[in-house]
Amino acid sequence: MKDPGVVEVNSAFERSCCPLTNALDIFGDKWTLLIIRDLVLGKRRYQEFLSSPEKIASNILAHRLKKLEAAGLITRQPYQQSPVRYECFLTEKGESLSPVLTAIISWSRKHYPDTQPFQVIGQREESNSMERAGEAAG
Repeated sequence: MKDPGVVEVNSAFERSCCPLTNALDIFGDKWTLLIIRDLVLGKRRYQEFLSSPEKIASNILAHRLKKLEAAGLITRQPYQQSPVRYECFLTEKGESLSPVLTAIISWSRKHYPDTQPFQVIGQREESNSMERAGEAAG
């Protein structure tokens, strides 16, 4: 019996063998790239994701985080034991989306010049790639 809380990512092609279709099956919804953006910017904890200005609903956030973990884009590590709470981190596979985000930022800043990239949270070293992406695009 399948656990309803687990999101499975099929390694076989779900709809077609098109690389774009398969990538969009993972991160082509309204929220997933925003969660990845937040991870790149340094957010790690559930409440930090919920505080983003786009106001993702808690149930959608939980589902997307499970989907990202099942796809191998993030990993979770406990930071508190009672109750157990987790921090999320991009895996190498997840971090490799940085050039994709950079390209989207560049496109958006060209066509929507009043947009502003968000600032990196704290001084976390792994977050500097998004900051540089925003500066390079501007």
